[in-house]
Amino acid sequence: MNKILIIGGGLGGLFTGALLAKSGYRVEVLEKNTVAGGGLQCFKRFGKTFETGMHILGGFEEGGSLYKICSYLGIMDKLSIRPTDDDVIDSITYLHDGQTYDIPKGRRQVENYLVSKFPDEHDGIIEYFDNLYRLSEEVDLFYLRESNRHMLQHSEQFLWSADRFIDNYIKNPRLKELLAYMNPMYGGVKGHTPAYVHALINVLYINGSSRFNDGSQQLADLLVDVIEAGGGCVHKGEEVTAIRVENKLVNYVCTANGNIYRADMYISDIHPCSLLNIIDETAFPRAYRSRLESIPNSYSAFTVYVKFKEKKFPYINHTCYCQNGADMVWNLWKYDESRDWPYGFMYMTPPSRNQDEYATRMIVNCVMKYDVVEKWENTRTGCRGDEYNGWKQRCMERVIDKIDMLHEGFKDAIDKVFASSPLTIRDYYGAKEGSIYGFSKDCTNMALSQVPIATKVRNLLLTGENINLHGICGVPLTAIETVEAIIGKNVLIKKINDVNK
Repeated sequence: MNKILIIGGGLGGLFTGALLAKSGYRVEVLEKNTVAGGGLQCFKRFGKTFETGMHILGGFEEGGSLYKICSYLGIMDKLSIRPTDDDVIDSITYLHDGQTYDIPKGRRQVENYLVSKFPDEHDGIIEYFDNLYRLSEEVDLFYLRESNRHMLQHSEQFLWSADRFIDNYIKNPRLKELLAYMNPMYGGVKGHTPAYVHALINVLYINGSSRFNDGSQQLADLLVDVIEAGGGCVHKGEEVTAIRVENKLVNYVCTANGNIYRADMYISDIHPCSLLNIIDETAFPRAYRSRLESIPNSYSAFTVYVKFKEKKFPYINHTCYCQNGADMVWNLWKYDESRDWPYGFMYMTPPSRNQDEYATRMIVNCVMKYDVVEKWENTRTGCRGDEYNGWKQRCMERVIDKIDMLHEGFKDAIDKVFASSPLTIRDYYGAKEGSIYGFSKDCTNMALSQVPIATKVRNLLLTGENINLHGICGVPLTAIETVEAIIGKNVLIKKINDVNK
């Protein structure tokens, strides 16, 4: 196998392609959009650059998994990344009582801070963090360790629900809420999201969070450079419309532009259900198709983008979370226009290379289920109608009102503002139901949640956020597993670690 074709140039496709190119394979990537990157893509509006998805980073501090992978690829020193403040990586504000909690960087620092706020929970806090980090240690890939561990070899708590895991150590209702504040970062659903997902995301960001200066597109561009340096190519504006399969082997793929591409091995980075729509119907057994179609998707998001007037709003070097009140952290995705929506949201002021004390823009994310916009699902961007536009305007105004409660003078600082909905995410990324974290992981049915990298089509593999782990750290780790399905188990991990000795 010399030539590998990757369908989809998102985060997973580009990392998989770059790692394969580094391993000596000739890689071609077919990306439907005119810009490669998926969630790394940025766009310009009113003269400012806005990220579409990759706002908060973890694992880029020295010794972190992303630091090691990018160092192996030779691009770490080319990235412009700004760490969040050590004393506050995240702040969480509850509107009903005005209480704000500032979470510092580092495990011991977080433990000490929470103990100072909840002294009666001292023993539970220490035990909670001991077991949180223990769960993360059970995922060898998270630490780039060679492993052959199977899911059944994990501890009992590994597959508890995240809320049950917290409840096992903590009694105070406010502290329970506080320990779950990151759930919008992993699509958390009470009683269903596995404890190991909760552990991995929390450990990742507690160990050190950061953000891209001037947007995440830089990472996508550097990954493209690695692919091209290895003799490969990323074809933009090439949407795959058909995958032809004969005798359980992909023969070739067709694009909307009428082009045909052939390779020795094919890798799909698109949503598995989107893959089903373009591959020959006989390629997969009916049971496999039904199973993929039945896996629930994670929720989507309503996002507000703000351009500020010059020198009117302070730059905030950490991520801010807000909730209306208690008992809301597991219900932020719920929507009821007749009530006090949004129940909570996450917001940040993205940095620039020449960042000073003032922010130039803000991004606000409110998690939202796709069914809120389902009645407009047959419309397209720019042609969704007055009813949709009116609904979006009302949602945007509600979000602005909430932030104005948090920051006096916020409305006066706004120069331009616009918003996107789950339909925007669906159409921009090609993600089923606009899901922002791919397939939901469900501890009550892990067999359904797990999608193997290998398929019944012998020269077709899968990668991306729907396979194994999601996010800025999870997707590159999944890319390693996809690459090792070709070059051999633990081969790539050993190479990455050898470079980082």
